[in-house]
Amino acid sequence: MLPVIALVGRPNVGKSTLFNALTRTRDALVADVPGVTRDRQYGYGRSERHRFIVVDTGGLIESPRGIEQPMALQTQRAIEEAGRIVFVVDRHDGVTPADRFVAEVVRRSGKPVVVAVNKSEGREDEVAVAEFHALGLGEPRAISATHGQGVEELVAAVLEDVEPADAALPDEAEGGDIRVCVVGRPNVGKSTLINRLAGEERLIAFDEPGTTRDTILVPFERDGRRFTLVDTAGVRRRARVEDLVEKFSVIKTLQAIEEANVVIGVLDARDTVAEQDATLLGIVAERGRALVIAVNKWDHVAPGQRADIRSQLETRLRFLDFAPVHFISALHGSGVGELMVSVQSAYEAAMRTLPTPELTRVLEAAMQQHQPPLVRGRRVKLRYAHQGGRNPPVIVVHGTQAERTPEDYRRYLANSFRKAFDLRGTPVRVEFRSEENPYAGRRNVLTPRQQRSRQRLMRHVRR
Repeated sequence: MLPVIALVGRPNVGKSTLFNALTRTRDALVADVPGVTRDRQYGYGRSERHRFIVVDTGGLIESPRGIEQPMALQTQRAIEEAGRIVFVVDRHDGVTPADRFVAEVVRRSGKPVVVAVNKSEGREDEVAVAEFHALGLGEPRAISATHGQGVEELVAAVLEDVEPADAALPDEAEGGDIRVCVVGRPNVGKSTLINRLAGEERLIAFDEPGTTRDTILVPFERDGRRFTLVDTAGVRRRARVEDLVEKFSVIKTLQAIEEANVVIGVLDARDTVAEQDATLLGIVAERGRALVIAVNKWDHVAPGQRADIRSQLETRLRFLDFAPVHFISALHGSGVGELMVSVQSAYEAAMRTLPTPELTRVLEAAMQQHQPPLVRGRRVKLRYAHQGGRNPPVIVVHGTQAERTPEDYRRYLANSFRKAFDLRGTPVRVEFRSEENPYAGRRNVLTPRQQRSRQRLMRHVRR
């Protein structure tokens, strides 16, 4: 088992920056304002000698109110899960009353604690840490999470009694997790859905828009398959996004979509299907990600209104006809099992291998049913097809004037391939390439037919 290290401290001391330094990623959102991190954020870290799991947490305060209360609970759970604690403090501020409160919390845990004096660049270690001996938690360590100074030594101190791990990290092993990104407008129930799937209050689910501000990774296993669920910040219309942290949150959501295998788009059944819903899900399709739509809070909708909601979905999301739709209650769990069946099917469709002979047979059958159209008086001739990529499936069709194939015929072929190979849940991209004339652009070069004609003419002249 890899050792687990929790990063704990008051708000805005640099815990997320240290998390990124330890994991060598930018997974944790960092901004110079308190309260950016709210949920537990997990990552895999490595040093010269060790492999470990690191947990980023929200800032601890003595008298939490509102959303600060579930944040404090998340931090307490991280402390309970961890085998070791790194207590992060700010060298510029010195020892504050808030630091003394956090020191008492970690002391009561009974776990090994190392104090990391962050923002100590440009100072002698002894000078930087002198004041923090007063916390009574052993020898403090001077670090700069931003510049990476002292981070390796910090890990060595935290894990000095742990044997080095030889096992590869999960992302280095064969057969990675299915990465499932959950997106939607604020307060539609994304975090509640992930908590339901994970089987615990893993994320803060608070009745306030904008509760989730960072992308949070939640590994879990279902029916023998490993998944990584990615909770994201709610995306609003661009005109309403003014807060700097929220702007970064939107960027992180778009990055999470790009890195996902499958996206679950969550809609609120109590609300109309808005333009921003269509825009966000359109981005998912444009990026080629497999998509499953979850209409949440279905249990709150009167039976007489459900037909109207289904009609809205068919009308406003017509361009997403490849995506299965599930009507669920994340709070009570109804429909969630079927949702995950579709997620796994969409992943398998997006990653499927499509043999060239079968693709070509499907192409020929589609052309027999509906011939390619005439373009500038000449008929488009399509000859064969092969696979050009996965996630999403890319099918490359070769022929004469292929790149001039009209858009409606392209959609017809894409739907033909999707139906033939049961590619439900994933976009299908069809690319068209014209066969080039090997003699194009070469002067004074005759084709074989022209050469034979010329030879016959010369023989006739000699006679």
